[in-house]
Amino acid sequence: MRYIITGGSGIIGSELTKSLTADGHEVIILSRDPSRHALPAGAQGVKWDARTAEGWGHLADGAFAIVNLAGETIGGSGTIPLPGTWSAERKQRIKNSRLRAGEAVVAAVESAAVRPEVVFQMSGIDYYPSSGKTMIEESERGRQFLAEVVADYWEPSTEPVEAMGVRRVVARTAPLLNLETGPLPASLLQFKLFAGGRLGSGKQWFSWIHTQDVVRAIRFLTETSAARGIYNVAAPNTVTNEEFTRILGKVMGRPTLIPVPEFALKLMLGEVAALVLEGRPVNVNKLLSLGFTFKYPELEAALMDLLNK
Repeated sequence: MRYIITGGSGIIGSELTKSLTADGHEVIILSRDPSRHALPAGAQGVKWDARTAEGWGHLADGAFAIVNLAGETIGGSGTIPLPGTWSAERKQRIKNSRLRAGEAVVAAVESAAVRPEVVFQMSGIDYYPSSGKTMIEESERGRQFLAEVVADYWEPSTEPVEAMGVRRVVARTAPLLNLETGPLPASLLQFKLFAGGRLGSGKQWFSWIHTQDVVRAIRFLTETSAARGIYNVAAPNTVTNEEFTRILGKVMGRPTLIPVPEFALKLMLGEVAALVLEGRPVNVNKLLSLGFTFKYPELEAALMDLLNK
């Protein structure tokens, strides 16, 4: 089966490509510069402008799935986000990158003589407000910047394919645990410097998911014909920041003695501090009810795998 992946050169897209090609599927990675990325056998890089279906739209004809992961990175390119990561200009780029990529997917589906069976739309749990209340898919949306990105730009961008008779799945995904991006690299650096400790009060919830489980969930939701609509995709055992810090320290064999005050984080990071000071636990029963099982439901086992402990 043919899979088309937008944003396929990132962590999730790369691991998804490896999984799909290992099973003999044809994978087409849309990239601004395909020559920059080493692709596994069975994968093809195709150039696109991240805004239109020009040059690749014909490939949607007869494809099984389009997996839309595209969007400018939220947290910046470094281990630690810097003030200005969410400048007014950057905020608009973050919004537009998601909207334009989705519009390109819609255009490709619309022009296909044989339309794809499914469109997978990546999203995030930032859709929900920061709260101690466990969120289900029908819970209210938040009003913070990231909720605006998700609710007003990312998720609606591919919604028109539903009116064309194409099954669409939206995955509100928790922060990814891996060694290259997301919250883990900065935390590892803290502990390597013997400066590990909770962030702020430590009571904020931290929803998370192992990279392998994200890939498995994408495949499960695209390949399960009963899956349609919105699903929370996160490990079923949410922890607080304080618990995350304690467990990471245990796995690394390092003390957790130096908390970082909330005011210091806000002073260093400005609005971007919301990435670590706000949290939201999510309910994943809808995903589980379809028959999905997590390989890494517990944080300690996930960290031990990632750190080869």
